Amino acid sequence: MKGLTQRQRDILRFIRDHSVVEGYWPSIRNIQDHFGFRSTNSVVGHLRALEKKGYLERPRHQARAYRLREPLPFEEPPSPAPAGHQAVEVVEIPILGNIAAGYPDQVEPAGEVGSLQVDAFTARQRRQHRTFAIRVRGESMIGAGIQDGDTVVVEAREPKDGDIVAALIDGETTLKRFLQPAGHTPYLKAENPDYPELYPVDELVIQGVATSFVRKL
Repeated sequence: MKGLTQRQRDILRFIRDHSVVEGYWPSIRNIQDHFGFRSTNSVVGHLRALEKKGYLERPRHQARAYRLREPLPFEEPPSPAPAGHQAVEVVEIPILGNIAAGYPDQVEPAGEVGSLQVDAFTARQRRQHRTFAIRVRGESMIGAGIQDGDTVVVEAREPKDGDIVAALIDGETTLKRFLQPAGHTPYLKAENPDYPELYPVDELVIQGVATSFVRKL
């Protein structure tokens, strides 16, 4: 790793191992906390330096994404990767606040409050659809594996029957499963028997379809 400082070597190792083991790129906050930097500006500076030195790259037309170049000239091998593992392409998705996964409430996404950096496969982004992330509050979707505190990646598109959606029902937001029986009014179903099904009185607006989620351990 010619031309790198020891700290840049350590950061590159951390990024590589985190991407292989966890399956997604560590956030700037993850890197800051791991190395004890006083601010995220220090992390950004190191990432830009690694990009300039050729260890990271940005795919064309994806200003907020990085690609980790592999193989990297490390002294020791990384943790085992899946067969056929290639470069890890990472995308940065804006986090737009919280959403209730319980009883609907008035909390709605209101501007970007942070970002989530994940590998492109986890994000499952499609260029024609806007993608964002929302932090989950509540336990009504635990049957679908989504827990309180998870961050859900949402694609702004029309839902299909059975999709998990971020929805606005009669002016209140919630994360639920969208069901549309033939010939009947669509409604929302929880994945926890302690919570009721939700039928709109006036309006049901689907804000997006959940495609994946990330859990902070």
